[in-house]
Amino acid sequence: MRRVTWVVAVVMCLALVLAGCGMGKKDAGSIVKDLDHVISKSGSYQASGSMILNTGQQPQEYQVEVAYSPDHFYRISLTNAGKDVTQIVLRNEEGVFVLTPHLKKSFRFQSDWPENQGQVYLFQSLAKSIIADKDRQFTTDNDTYVFDVAANYQNEQLSRQKIWLNKKTLAPKQVQVSDANHNVLVQVNFTSFEFDAKFDKDFFQMERNMTSWNLKSLPTMAGAADANHPVTGGKSVTDKNLSATGGQSDQAAGQAQEGQKSTATKTGTDTTKSTAAASKPQSIGIIEPSYLPKDVVKQDITDMKLGEDAAVLLRYKGKYNFSLIEVRPQAKSVSLQPGTIVDLGFTIGVLTGDEKKTFTWTNDGVEFRLSTGDLPTNEMIKVAMATEGQSGK
Repeated sequence: MRRVTWVVAVVMCLALVLAGCGMGKKDAGSIVKDLDHVISKSGSYQASGSMILNTGQQPQEYQVEVAYSPDHFYRISLTNAGKDVTQIVLRNEEGVFVLTPHLKKSFRFQSDWPENQGQVYLFQSLAKSIIADKDRQFTTDNDTYVFDVAANYQNEQLSRQKIWLNKKTLAPKQVQVSDANHNVLVQVNFTSFEFDAKFDKDFFQMERNMTSWNLKSLPTMAGAADANHPVTGGKSVTDKNLSATGGQSDQAAGQAQEGQKSTATKTGTDTTKSTAAASKPQSIGIIEPSYLPKDVVKQDITDMKLGEDAAVLLRYKGKYNFSLIEVRPQAKSVSLQPGTIVDLGFTIGVLTGDEKKTFTWTNDGVEFRLSTGDLPTNEMIKVAMATEGQSGK
């Protein structure tokens, strides 16, 4: 008996020594299994943080809010920290929406986004990239697991990403996405991340997000529209890639009428004159991308109109040929053909068409439409990203 007791004691001591040497610590394989289990549960989460883009001439910082429900509903809010301009991407039972609330503008289109595309601020995308990369690199840093894995994004410049995860919860803490030369182009710092978050019934609805965009937290009842950005009338813009779905909603039209009546009461001006002034086309400064594909040059710039909106047309020719339309649109709702969402970092773009492709995105109140028959998609993305931070001439 004494001998058996002695053997058991030796075995226990060896186990403690091995555990102290690291044998009891989790390895990358076990963490990957845990991650797979977490995303397979399809639980909700809510996160916020900051995103810094180093893809332009100057770093740009954005505030990011992400919400996800088990119904596979998404709400992503991107706010330019310097300009206080917010864009919201929603996915709900009605489809996918790209909202620019302060312009009273919404796009709705058919897409399975983001199921087939990675997004640097989505937990599922980060977890799946770790699980998929069999050549992943793994280290630990105090209370954090650190993975270095291949990046899988539409922007081909983004080749690697480093992901920091909380050891206890596996929630992301930080992400750095680099190019082939190890330059960090995108960095996301999560300031909060909550699993099993609870949301109001209408949290992911388009109407609520269009009217409550300027509040720090969305209220149960949708708030009033921003009085500094009244809805104006105007004809809908249509082309073979965009089709109007009724222009202003009844709700938006009602808000515009109330705003006009209030203005007329305070100033004594005629409501009709106020409406005409509000509908007057806005002038637009010309924004030229800071990047062009090799052997491509600007051909010309032409003033034009899209409906009641002043616009400019920039044409480029050479190895590839494309046009870029820039317009400050009046408020409207637009439905797009089946398309692909493209995350530009600073905003969300929509790519439509096959042989003749059109890439549409909005930034700082300007809507851009890049159309081409031969420019590759990765080059379209580079040109689009090169419009960020450029001032109108």
